[in-house]
Amino acid sequence: MTPADLSAAIVRILAALQASGRLGAAELPAEVVIERPKNREHGDWATNVAMQLAGKFGMNPRAFAELLAPELEALDGVAKVDIAGPGFINITFSAAAAGEAAKTIVEAGAAFGRGTDMAGIKLNLEFVSANPTGPIHLGGTRWAAVGDSLARVLQAQGADVTREYYFNDHGAQIDRFARSLMASAKGEETPEDGYAGAYIDEIAKRILDETAVDVLGLPEAEAQETFRAAGVALMFQEIRESLHDFGVDFDVYFHENSLYESKAVDRAIARLRELGHIFEADGAIWLRSTTFGDDR
Repeated sequence: MTPADLSAAIVRILAALQASGRLGAAELPAEVVIERPKNREHGDWATNVAMQLAGKFGMNPRAFAELLAPELEALDGVAKVDIAGPGFINITFSAAAAGEAAKTIVEAGAAFGRGTDMAGIKLNLEFVSANPTGPIHLGGTRWAAVGDSLARVLQAQGADVTREYYFNDHGAQIDRFARSLMASAKGEETPEDGYAGAYIDEIAKRILDETAVDVLGLPEAEAQETFRAAGVALMFQEIRESLHDFGVDFDVYFHENSLYESKAVDRAIARLRELGHIFEADGAIWLRSTTFGDDR
């Protein structure tokens, strides 16, 4: 018996108790919470249904649990039902029932746990989105596992899921990355706010070796832009390959820099200025969020 089966069985028991007059009139839930006990010695599954519903029926939780317990014990596969504390119900299944559940899972194969509850729903799930200023680290890898697992769970229930990686390839951190690469290529010290490490030296060398023009012979601003573009591209490729090797691929890779190249940011600021929603102060552009109910 799966947690969903157990939840449905409890709802049926509640309805039967109402029909027999042993439980008063009140709206029954469509499902109840089934979870693992904190201590597995207390049972296979636990529910706080008595704690949640007793008040609706004018009963104390312990008495409500005592009403449910014999009915639960009568279910096929249930070996024991214990009531703990003020009304928590712990349920233990027989070894045969556990084996039957395992058999059901194995026979269902990849179809086990799938459903259509989210059929027709489209979701955009953005995860990882690490800055392209260095190789992906354990923290980013963890979010890759969590995000992709969530996407798979949603898809298993029929959702149309788009996996998106938002590539933060614009801003101060990218400028520091470019300056770090250029300093390495010149044999200079890493900038105080820059990035250091063997990977910086390796990328800088690749850019020098693989760029057709003499990068260091370009004007400084042009050279820095060359290091930025080439360095980000190399990091982007490495991150994609690392995630692919980890078993995670994305449907969409959105580049933040594209918003600046397309002038979308400039157009947005111009539109907000036109509507009176932004102002300039202290050398910065501010959104007048108080217009929309935000605290100052």
